[in-house]
Amino acid sequence: MARISIIGAGNVGGMAALRILGEKIADVVLVDTAENLALAKACDLQDARGALGFDYSISAGSDFSLISGSDIVIITAGLARKPGMKREDLLNKNAEIIESVAKEINKYADKAICIVVSNPVDVMTRYFLSVFNADRFRAFGMGMNLDASRFANLIAKKLKISPNKIKAVVLGAHGENMLPLPRLTLVEGKPLTSLLSKDEIEELVKQTVSRGAYIVNLYACGSAYFAPSAALLAMARAILNNSQETIGASVYLNGEYGIRDVCIGVPVILGSGGIKEIVNLQLTKDELYTLQTSADSLKSNFNLIACN
Repeated sequence: MARISIIGAGNVGGMAALRILGEKIADVVLVDTAENLALAKACDLQDARGALGFDYSISAGSDFSLISGSDIVIITAGLARKPGMKREDLLNKNAEIIESVAKEINKYADKAICIVVSNPVDVMTRYFLSVFNADRFRAFGMGMNLDASRFANLIAKKLKISPNKIKAVVLGAHGENMLPLPRLTLVEGKPLTSLLSKDEIEELVKQTVSRGAYIVNLYACGSAYFAPSAALLAMARAILNNSQETIGASVYLNGEYGIRDVCIGVPVILGSGGIKEIVNLQLTKDELYTLQTSADSLKSNFNLIACN
């Protein structure tokens, strides 16, 4: 059985553990510096086995040596966004956490594929790569997969159809600078632009971009975790099943899309070993400019960490 370690036993980490265990694709280890939190969630998940009617293995603690032998390490540790807080506001504190976590992974699970979730995810993924000894195809962030799911959901609600009939495409930074692409988004094989008016599409794009902040404001004391954990499951499943699935991820670019030295959301093909290929979409001049402008903003934020 594969082994997935989740660092950070908060809402996203706990729900991701439940989803992974429910799929029976891996045993799970929960690690958190708040040891009782990790242990409590592990006990709670163990107690659910009887009611769910299937068996699985989960262990937990605060000792990072527990992650030894992991095939995948998911990093959710960090402060959550609060109402009125931009992802960039989390920059320095979460960078400290990411650095300490990366050093522990280097020590105990340096061969694992790593998925960064901590916000702001694109900058934290880039910072993680500056500390973790891995190439860009084995360490990447979750962001665009979640945003594409949100875009698909909003389209589905508008058209009153199942989101399973929609292949949504979103690029760029995970946050206010993301770039939903209606002309490349397909609904039962048809471009979204052929089904809705320009005004209707602009409203869906606006809702997608603000969706995360909207949910944070509704929660008032937390952020989304049902959808992020589902996006994590999709990535872990693609890796362990070697499904060669195209999924959005925050990946370090080295010339793709004319961008270098930045982690940003683009479609990739995921399978065993991590990223198999970075998908090069044919963008318009305006789309490419917007994506590159988003990358410049991310690079500026990363340099703020480097200067501290």
